[in-house]
Amino acid sequence: MTKPKIAVVGSINMDLTTSFDRMPHQGETVLGTSFATYPGGKGFNQAVAAARGGAEVSMVGAIGDDAFGESLKTILAKEKITTAGIKTMTGMGTGTATILLTEGDNRIIVVPGANGEVTPEHVEEQRDLLTASDIVLLQLEIPMESVKKAAEIAFEANVPIMLNPAPSQPLSKELLDKITYLTPNESEAADLMTDDENREALEEKLIITKGKQGVMFYEKGRAVTVPGFPVTPVDTTGAGDTFCGLMSTRIAQGYSLEEACQFANAGAALSVTKPGAQGGMPTESEVVRFLRERGK
Repeated sequence: MTKPKIAVVGSINMDLTTSFDRMPHQGETVLGTSFATYPGGKGFNQAVAAARGGAEVSMVGAIGDDAFGESLKTILAKEKITTAGIKTMTGMGTGTATILLTEGDNRIIVVPGANGEVTPEHVEEQRDLLTASDIVLLQLEIPMESVKKAAEIAFEANVPIMLNPAPSQPLSKELLDKITYLTPNESEAADLMTDDENREALEEKLIITKGKQGVMFYEKGRAVTVPGFPVTPVDTTGAGDTFCGLMSTRIAQGYSLEEACQFANAGAALSVTKPGAQGGMPTESEVVRFLRERGK
């Protein structure tokens, strides 16, 4: 099968991950159990997931000219992600995410750094890359105007657009009308559905991720649930990004939405069994084997 072409426009971060037994109270110090750095950023995570899932991936973004940026360049090359659309910002730090792992869950603080320099002008410069893709994958860790520009370019070229609306923020009807697939989690979906005027139009675009419970989407007004796969989690960071990257790949390959969701659910389950947002992201063959072992 020919590899689908996926363009990811989004954030590139270094994740700074600290594990500890319980969340400290205000003013309290607790001892951590481990600290590590991992490549991250929702855009980069989704690009890696799509590449490992069998796609030919191009990334549009920005990094700083610091040690984190140099390290991430090496990782991008290793993952065989095309980097022509990534610019290096002189005198600026690469984006970071401080991830706190405790009590089986995570809390995340993002400092955008160079991600804030992914401007509409930079996105416009990548027009040919976006219009030559089978699907464009977007998130909300770069400036909103740049997300809108990427959606505008793809929409005009009839290229399907998947938007992962995270971190949650208000979205214009103009943007939402251009989106083909919306992949919020439950809280993000609730934020999107507060506007009754948008509700009916949004329903047919929504693919709502529900963690270990799986995914729900609407088909001709009927809610369809695709069950998840129970596993023992080590680190839930990046599970949603794994889902988005793998689902976009499967859709671009011509699979049905339900088939794509099942494949992505399996990949997300595998991803949480290892530390780091990208550490557990599986290859296409690993997901296929996981599903076969479960009779799928």
